[in-house]
Amino acid sequence: MGKEKTILVINLGSTSTKVSVSTSGEMLFTESVSHSAEELKQFTSIIDQYDLRKNTILGVLSGKGITLDQLDCIASRGGNMKPIPGGIYAICPEMIDDMKSGKFGQHPNMCGGIVAYNLGQELNIPALTVDPPTVDEMCMFARYSGIPQITRQSSFHALNQKATARKISARLGKGYDEVNLIVVHLGGGISVAAHRNGKVVDVNNALDGDGPFSPERAGTLPAGDLVKLCFSGDYTKEQVYRLVQGGGGLVSYLGTTSGLEIEKRITGGDAVAAEVFEAMAYQVAKEIGACAAVLEGRVDAIALTGSLAYSKRLTESLKEKVSFIAQVLLDPGENEMEALAAGAMRYFNGEEQLSTY
Repeated sequence: MGKEKTILVINLGSTSTKVSVSTSGEMLFTESVSHSAEELKQFTSIIDQYDLRKNTILGVLSGKGITLDQLDCIASRGGNMKPIPGGIYAICPEMIDDMKSGKFGQHPNMCGGIVAYNLGQELNIPALTVDPPTVDEMCMFARYSGIPQITRQSSFHALNQKATARKISARLGKGYDEVNLIVVHLGGGISVAAHRNGKVVDVNNALDGDGPFSPERAGTLPAGDLVKLCFSGDYTKEQVYRLVQGGGGLVSYLGTTSGLEIEKRITGGDAVAAEVFEAMAYQVAKEIGACAAVLEGRVDAIALTGSLAYSKRLTESLKEKVSFIAQVLLDPGENEMEALAAGAMRYFNGEEQLSTY
């Protein structure tokens, strides 16, 4: 069997630093450190947060009694980089340069990748990322938007989508490359993806594009009305973008992104909250149906994951609407830390080779 592998897992959000350590696939601990707006406003750019994020990670390890020489690998959630196929990648200077450039967008995980790379160089251990958010395996037909000036982009919860797909495939007694699945990530953003034999051949742009509305994103909007809104003179470009990403969906109708709060309102008799929540389920079901068409009706299972997959109200509504397509299986939660650790273990166990960036 060889030596057990101890893996440091890091995942940087806009206001949090998550740190886990696993030993041969078993999580020893997971800790999330919150960063206040006051703490973060001193930084003018994401890269300026490097020292804060690194010191936070090292502080968590020290507090847990973990020394750096115990580590065999560092796995960081991917930042915004060029579109690449899913897989396990060694964090490299070219990847860091792409993240720093900002041409593929900005995300705090850029700092995570740089911390992982630098510590990996210092300790002479691998620094890896798994299924970053810019995974792009879409078929050519999925890229057409309807006008040549716009090409549909792959931007979704790739890490949790693929980790869930692997787990569901195992539950079906098959390999990920042997099944057709529809995986639905239900979180602040919602992504609905068609997985064909281990590749995500179509998926809605869950960041700021098409698909169902979600707790904080507007999803697909009537194009003509959106154009009129943009040129009405009532909104700036930034304000319209905020309506689409961060200020759309449930929060725009109900003033909150919290599924728990909305369900409490519904239980208390709030008919408007019930209608809006069901409208979201309706749109998710429509997107699942679209993915079923992409897979030509040959669907082994529909998997529901993400934090909102804990909602019985939502999952039961979806089951009622789409179970005629295929069995609906639940794997709730974000599961990102576990997915990163599992990817690193696949590398160590020789189950998956490193992909080339």
